[in-house]
Amino acid sequence: MVRYGELSTKGKNRRDFIAKLADNIQKALSTFPAIKIYPKHDRLHIILNGAPFDEIDQKLKKVFGIQTYSPVIKTDRTLSAIEETALNLMQATFKDGMTFKINTRRSDHEFEYDTNQLNALVGDYLFDHMSDLKVKMKNPDLVLRIEVRKDAIYISNQLLHGAGGMPVGTAGRAVMMLSGGIDSPVASYLAMKRGVKIDMVHFFSPPYTTDKALAKAEELTGILANYCGKINFIAVPFTEIQEQIKEKLPEGYLMTVQRRFMLQLADKIREMRGGLAIFNGESVGQVASQTLESMVAINDVTNTPVLRPVATMDKTEIIALADKIGTFELSIQPFEDCCTIFAPPRPKTKPKLDEARKLQDRLDSESLIQRALDNIKIIPIYPNQKFINDHFEDSDNLL
Repeated sequence: MVRYGELSTKGKNRRDFIAKLADNIQKALSTFPAIKIYPKHDRLHIILNGAPFDEIDQKLKKVFGIQTYSPVIKTDRTLSAIEETALNLMQATFKDGMTFKINTRRSDHEFEYDTNQLNALVGDYLFDHMSDLKVKMKNPDLVLRIEVRKDAIYISNQLLHGAGGMPVGTAGRAVMMLSGGIDSPVASYLAMKRGVKIDMVHFFSPPYTTDKALAKAEELTGILANYCGKINFIAVPFTEIQEQIKEKLPEGYLMTVQRRFMLQLADKIREMRGGLAIFNGESVGQVASQTLESMVAINDVTNTPVLRPVATMDKTEIIALADKIGTFELSIQPFEDCCTIFAPPRPKTKPKLDEARKLQDRLDSESLIQRALDNIKIIPIYPNQKFINDHFEDSDNLL
């Protein structure tokens, strides 16, 4: 039994959100062809038909839109069936020294027993047939949950927490500017949690960045795909632009102008892909390009919304979330991305907008951007897809 959480607050569009969640669950569980999914207005039911719950559990934990879920036993709407099922479940799971309580919810108010009556009747039955039971109303070891619905009674003793948020795909499409660092994978996760379908845009600059760095970004995308299914990874060649900036512009503005080009390219790709916004992993004040003055000088190149999910998080918070979602250990692998090459020792932390515009105008921006767009590569990345360990035995191997 899957419970919706935030989806329950939706009005006329609620059916569409539930349908999208059901579709995402179906895709996440596609390796279990025997299961059946039944979405309803306030619950979604998955009939396992022999599929292993432990494996289903691991998949469901990563589906956005699920607030909580429980393995349940469906039984008839009679007191004897409820009592017998509750007893069997308790005998299978209750251990000496544990405490418990019964929690009944009744969506069918025409059922002959109300919640207090059912709690008392089932509790008495359990005490008559089991020994050493101890009730604890606050924070018991085990909660026996009984849900009275019009079609049947559902009984469980586990309440598992899902990923929360909104089903991926309900908030439209956007592009994510993915580096190989810690922050942007976390920002990607948070964007998807709000229902955004993302395409990853990654800039690479051979020979200054290695194929291992590119593979690292692809593997990060594979980890994140566990939360949403396939993600399109878009590799953007950036060498020529970086070399032109390094050769022709003053060192202090190198990072600012470079980021302006990145944002312009991301915006062009967003338009090509039908996206509505650009996401990135910037956190206010963390580095020179992420001061408010830098953001103003960089954002100037687009009117498209640029969203920063980790903008107000400190580094320890970001690292904790990166560790939770499984990207941290890969993110700290020492493969340089194009943001770190040619990095000036003293970049401008408060660049002037007019100066940034003037300096970029020295370059043939339109031609540079078009040549980069002409050579992008779009690679579909699937859940759990790995690259570095599988493709690189030593530093001479190429992807």
